[in-house]
Order: sequence, then C-alpha cells, then structure tokens
Amino acid sequence: MSNSDNNSPKTSEVEHTNQSWGGRFNEPVDAFVARFTASVNFDQRLAHQDIQGSLAHAKMLESAGVLDSNELALITSGLQDIEQQIKSGDFVWSVELEDVHMNIEAALTERIGIVGKKLHTGRSRNDQVATDIRLWLRDKIDDIQPLFTHLQQGMIELASTEADTIMPGFTHLQTAQPVTFGHHLLAWNEMLERDYGRLLDCRKRLNQSPLGAAALAGTTYPIDREFTATELKFDRPTENSLDSVSDRDFAIEFCAFASILMTHMSRMSEELILWTSAQFQFINLPDRFCTGSSIMPQKKNPDVPELVRGKTGRVNGHLIALLTLMKSQPLAYNKDNQEDKEPLFDAVDTVMDCLRAFGDMIPAIEANRESMYEAARRGFSTATDLADYLVGKGIAFRDSHEIVGKSVAFGIEQNKDLSEMTLAELQQFSDQIDEDVFEVLTLEGSVAARNHLGGTAPEQVRAAASRALQGIKSRS
Repeated sequence: MSNSDNNSPKTSEVEHTNQSWGGRFNEPVDAFVARFTASVNFDQRLAHQDIQGSLAHAKMLESAGVLDSNELALITSGLQDIEQQIKSGDFVWSVELEDVHMNIEAALTERIGIVGKKLHTGRSRNDQVATDIRLWLRDKIDDIQPLFTHLQQGMIELASTEADTIMPGFTHLQTAQPVTFGHHLLAWNEMLERDYGRLLDCRKRLNQSPLGAAALAGTTYPIDREFTATELKFDRPTENSLDSVSDRDFAIEFCAFASILMTHMSRMSEELILWTSAQFQFINLPDRFCTGSSIMPQKKNPDVPELVRGKTGRVNGHLIALLTLMKSQPLAYNKDNQEDKEPLFDAVDTVMDCLRAFGDMIPAIEANRESMYEAARRGFSTATDLADYLVGKGIAFRDSHEIVGKSVAFGIEQNKDLSEMTLAELQQFSDQIDEDVFEVLTLEGSVAARNHLGGTAPEQVRAAASRALQGIKSRS
C-alpha cells in the first residue's frame, strides 16, 4: 500500500464531515463544537434576505455565462419553493449545517440536484452573510420609519391640543418658569426628529453591496457586482473586498442610533413616571398602559414607561457588545463576526416594540390641567418676569435680580407668591414697580410674553406644531 493510500482519509469519515468544507478534514466536527459554532438557531431570521441575495447572484451568474438559462430557472424555482416552505414553518433546520446559508443551499441541492451546488460559484459565506445582514437591517429600518411617524404625529397633535395648558418648567427639578404642556411635548418631538435623521443616515451608509467580495479577495469568475447591487436595490457595490466582508460599522451605527433614541425615550419615561405620581398628578395614563399591585389595591403603576426606561440599558449594552466585538478584529472575516447578529436583532426588536408602545400611549395621555396650573403657581415661577419688568423700567439686570431675590425672600417668609402680594408690598423693594406689574406676574402673561420662534407662548406652540406636522407629511 502506498503512502498516499495510508494518508488518505477513510471514506466513512469523509462522508460525515460538513459538506460545505469537508474535503480538507479527516474527521467530523465534535458534536459539541458543531452546536457551539452553529448560528442557524438565530441567523435563520435572515432566510428571506439570503434567498433574495442568492436569486440576484444566480441571475448575475447566468448573465455572465457561468450558468445557462435552464440552470437559472431550476435554481430560481427551487429557492422560491424553499422560501414558501420556510414561511409555512415546514422547513427543517439543521445545526450540523451550521447556518442559514448552508441549510438553504443543502435543501436546494436536495431538490434540484447538482445544479444547486453551482449557486455558490464566485461567492463565499463571508460576503453572503455581510449582504444578508445589510438587506435585513435595511428592511427593518424601513419598518421602523412609520413607527416614528405614528409616534411623532400623535405627540404633535397632543401638543397642539395642549398649547394653552400651563405647567411648571423645571431646572434641577426645581420650579423655574411657566411653560405650556404643548411646548414640553414639542421638545420631545425635537429629540425624535434628530433620531429620525440619524436613522436615515444609517440607512444611507449601509446601502452598499458587499456581494462579490467573496471570502476576502474577490473572485476569478467574471462576475458583475454592479448587476447584483442594482438587482438588490443597493446604491452601489462596496469598494474594497477586505473591508466588505469584515465591516460591521452599519450594525454599530444602528445600535448607536438606537441607544440615543432609547436614551431620549427613557428621559420621556422618567417624566411620565413622575407626572403620574400622587406628588405631581400632572397626567393620567389610560388603564390599558398600566398594571396594578398584587398586594396594594389602590396602585396604578406606569409599567409601559418604566419598562421603556429599563430597556434603554439593554440597548446600550448591545452597542457596547458590538464595539467590543470589533475592537480587536484584524482584517478580514473572523468567526467573531458571528456574534454581531443577536445584539443587532434584539436592538431592532426592542426599538420597534418601544416605538409601538409609545406611539399608542402618548396620544392617549390626559392632562390634569388644574394640577399643572397650581404647580406652576407655586415656587415663584414668574420671578424672572418681574426681573425683566424692572429692566424695562431702566434698572440694570443685576440690580433687578437683587430686587426680585429680596421679594422672593419676603414671599417665602409670608407664604405668598409674587402674584399674591399687594402693590405696596412689592414697592417696598423698588419704587419703579407700578400697577401694571400684575400683568406680567400672571402665569398666562408669563407664557404669552415669550412670543418668539422657539418660545413657549401658545401662539408659538401652535405654529411650531403646524410646522412639525408639515414636516411629517413631507416624508417620502
């Protein structure tokens, strides 16, 4: 027996190695290692996009003369049948076949024979998965956009309704100046508007096709990357094959967007939670967004905003996970990249759920206008208005500040708001104060006086709400 015969792997062993790369191996992968390295349990979510990419690749191979028209027809029909089987839940996924790509390719070969094995010509799982994830995330971004619009529209319409509703504005959680509830809601909308812009930016940068980069260096086959990019509605192919298969910036960027969005929604949640408390009583959330206590029958807990606040940490964690995943990876593809999917998938799911919850809840908020008004009346919220009044009388602002400070100290001592003091009481601090001061010390006068772009005057709030709604309607 020759040395070559001695060194040849046993037929039985070769037959049980992975069909996608078994030729190099003399024994099958350990069962635990097969489970440990497999990704099919989670990357099967990419099945639709994987088939999309394969159909485009097959069309390109036929156009390039690598496949004939009959082979293309067989592959197309086979992939379409497999997709229907997956949709119906009848497809059997195999851990031994590692991932969604090999499961689909193996099923295709089983259906149409050796032609199925030609589909992988000029392609690697490296560029295949990079393409699939981009396609999947692009689809999800397109699904997220209307959730944004629904939430923002409801928020803006509520702001318009509550344009005249006076509430305290806070700094340091201390009463600062009167504002309107509508103005406060539009501040939230500004946050969301910036988040929406970041989402669109992310989509723009991810919309490049890695397909054709192959394993890392491209391929010797006469492929047409512009063809597949156009077929898959990418803006263009990626420029560099090494970068194409290993880049996960788009996933990191999405999670960065998601983290900022969730931070904004957490800030909103914190305010909603405070406002529903007995200590504030600013708003009422409908029962359908709340739960009760198992022991305290009086409780009505704002669970939806609380959970959104909590999920912010979850999404922030996914961003850190992806940054950490990529920080030490050399070019090009490494098995580490497999760990990109679960954080991204969960971040997408969480963002969509939170937007959906807020989109239904925010328009249903009921303002307790009397409680808001009374809270705004406490805490000397019109003190700045008095200072501005004195400046209008020719007193320097720093001197006005001193005068009003003394007036507030007197009010604390006497348990009186500025608006409750008599003219004589106010004049003991400045003889420049006249009867007309009471026009600026009212809450209504205070908010109405801030009648400029970006101000809290009801007129400005309604105008800002109208502009915001027009912006929403102009989205394509």
